[in-house]
Amino acid sequence: MKTKLLFGFHAVAARIRHDASTIEEIYVDASRHDRRMGDLLRSAKSANVRIIQADDQRLDAMVGTRRHQGVVARAGEISLARNLSELIDGIQGPPLLLLLDGVTDPHNLGACLRVADGAGAHAVIAPKDRAVGLNATAAKVASGAADNVPYITVTNLARAMRELQEHDIWLTGTTDDAESTIYDVDYTGGVAFVMGSEGEGMRRLTRENCDRLVSLPMLGSVESLNVSVASGICLYEARRQRLKIPTI
Repeated sequence: MKTKLLFGFHAVAARIRHDASTIEEIYVDASRHDRRMGDLLRSAKSANVRIIQADDQRLDAMVGTRRHQGVVARAGEISLARNLSELIDGIQGPPLLLLLDGVTDPHNLGACLRVADGAGAHAVIAPKDRAVGLNATAAKVASGAADNVPYITVTNLARAMRELQEHDIWLTGTTDDAESTIYDVDYTGGVAFVMGSEGEGMRRLTRENCDRLVSLPMLGSVESLNVSVASGICLYEARRQRLKIPTI
């Protein structure tokens, strides 16, 4: 089984809860004796996961950053949908997807995966030429969501968008000059929200391939929101409609 490194309390604890059998071993900072570390160690021991005491320098060298919080796990990759065909075939009910065009920062990707998981989205999709890989930093920020939400990269974004349309999935692009806001549209059917980069927005061809465009009302002095925040607003509006929760 192909393995990868997970680090940080959220990411490691989430893997223990989700599928502890895929964890080969957990390296922990031997100098940490706080409650948070104690809780993690108890969870690992109850799941029969091997624990290795290590010093801070070794953990730094393993993951290439000091942001590991004193815990690093070597774990196998969990099998998720690897392409659009597998994804679409496995979805029950109306699909809810997030399509990222030009999001190249791993922190933004991790945050998008986290909100996608929270809102119950079925996958995050991105073009290979304008996307960041699902590296250890993105997985840490995702706080375990990277193990639950498929992250699918496609060679040709326009072709992938057409494939989604062929399955009755409405491509809803977000842009600040759209006439409709996100609250004017019905998302109870299949939908994929298309988000561009925070600075440039969607590329022209991506925008032209969308079925409809919506904007997020900006009522203050700032001109835009972080892509993960905007993604969360859109995905939760779709979830609200599907749960038939009335607007307060």
